[in-house]
Amino acid sequence: MSFLNSRVESASETACFSVVGVADPNLLHRLLEPFAKRGLIPSRVHADSDPQDRLLVDIQVGDMDQGLAARIGAGLRQVIGVELVLVSSKAHCN
Repeated sequence: MSFLNSRVESASETACFSVVGVADPNLLHRLLEPFAKRGLIPSRVHADSDPQDRLLVDIQVGDMDQGLAARIGAGLRQVIGVELVLVSSKAHCN
């Protein structure tokens, strides 16, 4: 097996969730709840507020199936205070 093939075989998908919502102290907790209920620990969580009093949240979870990521994204769109959810994925080499 060549070095290139071993790198390709160890690649996995990281699900990325970008969320925009109202700047509510409880919103971050509500966004992380669907992951906790499934026993998933995000590899990255980053939150900022903007001048329009919105919360901008980036959540990344490694080794997540695209179907599950789509279902979680749909659930996040139903969370009170959420205005926008974008779901994408990126390759991550182990």
